[in-house]
Amino acid sequence: MAVHTKYRLITYSKELVDGQPIIVSSNSLPIKALKLEPAGHAYHSAVLKLLGVQEDNGDDNNLKKVVDEKESSYLPSFDSYSGKSKKKSGSGDKQQDHYALLGLSHLRHLATEDQIRKNYRETALRFHPDKQAALILAEETEAAKQAKKDEIETHFKAIQESYEVLIDPVKRRIYDSTDEFDDEIPADCAPQDFFKVFGPAFLRNGRWSVNQPIPKLGDDNTPLKEVDNFYNFWYSFKSWREFPHADEFDLEQAESRDHKRWMERQNAKLSEKARKEESLRIRALVDNAYKRDPRILRRKEEEKADRQRKKQSKHLAKKLQEEAAARIAEEERRQKEEEDKKAAEAALQQKKVKEKEKKLLRKERAHLRTLSVPILSQHLLDISDDDVEKLCMSFAIDQLRGLCEKMEGKLVLEQAQVLKDSLCGEKDVVDKKYQKPTIQQNGPVKANGKILE
Repeated sequence: MAVHTKYRLITYSKELVDGQPIIVSSNSLPIKALKLEPAGHAYHSAVLKLLGVQEDNGDDNNLKKVVDEKESSYLPSFDSYSGKSKKKSGSGDKQQDHYALLGLSHLRHLATEDQIRKNYRETALRFHPDKQAALILAEETEAAKQAKKDEIETHFKAIQESYEVLIDPVKRRIYDSTDEFDDEIPADCAPQDFFKVFGPAFLRNGRWSVNQPIPKLGDDNTPLKEVDNFYNFWYSFKSWREFPHADEFDLEQAESRDHKRWMERQNAKLSEKARKEESLRIRALVDNAYKRDPRILRRKEEEKADRQRKKQSKHLAKKLQEEAAARIAEEERRQKEEEDKKAAEAALQQKKVKEKEKKLLRKERAHLRTLSVPILSQHLLDISDDDVEKLCMSFAIDQLRGLCEKMEGKLVLEQAQVLKDSLCGEKDVVDKKYQKPTIQQNGPVKANGKILE
């Protein structure tokens, strides 16, 4: 069929229903809409003109009649609203797409309760069997009329069922859990494509989060505090997603209470297994992102460099400390050597002094013995060799020198008298040193003229 250029904005889809193309607006295609776009009655009029069922005469009554007669040609059938990968319900082989039936395909799980109610009222009013009576009458045979009636009633019941499912929070959660969803987890990507690859994946899986709203992945300039909060959120992710299994037991088919409890336990095992698999899937997503996040990698590199700097600084400090300790030990060793050297020199000097004193003492003793020889040979004043030796051993060098000076230049008798006086003086000193205290009967004890307690 040739399309008039005036209605070039009307296009065909590739889907065929009853051998006829479905006429849709170009807004339903992924192209930019132009300024001139038919809508409302103008759209229906354009479609009917393309089908050749209406002339461009501007007759509204005729247009209404033709629309009623041809509406069945583009009435959506129940079979066209079927989804994939959903849990089966009812006796059909496919589960109906509840969102599509209510005109919410573009929103799906994002649709609010008010939007569901509003679209249900509009859809139910539009496709109510009483509103579709003209389509039934348009059929030629009774069999065709009955088939069209059954189709309309089935479609209306499907709309009601969709509303019942989507308006109930529990049923809707189960349905949303089994709705079409991309479970694919990004495994790898180029560093520059990280946010393009993993950002949509987190947004996609964020629909299952119990806690809303979910934090965003951000970009390369996001502060690290927000990045940590993002990963902390996903590492403690809690999902509300249900996991109805194809092998679950129907509790309504239980033969007894025990049989029902057994079915519940088996269903719980299947659900728990699915939840664990889902948890591992989410954890794999977070791990893959964390390992490749350029912000985390950059921080790890900075922390590694910081640790390296601290290690080098610590090593340098330890080296400086060891060098300082070595210098201190060297100084202490050198100081000790100097002290030992000085002590050795002092000891040597003291030894020399003592040797000198001993030599002088021996010289003075020899001098005294020499001066005492005439006295001892003449036996003057009963002076013996022992007396002379006694003086030599008891007198210091100065005493000996003084004694020798007194004896020099004098006669032998005078020398003997000086020697005798020295012996008496030595005896008085010894007697005073070892004198015992005198005891009085009626008074304190005295010794050397002092009172003892």
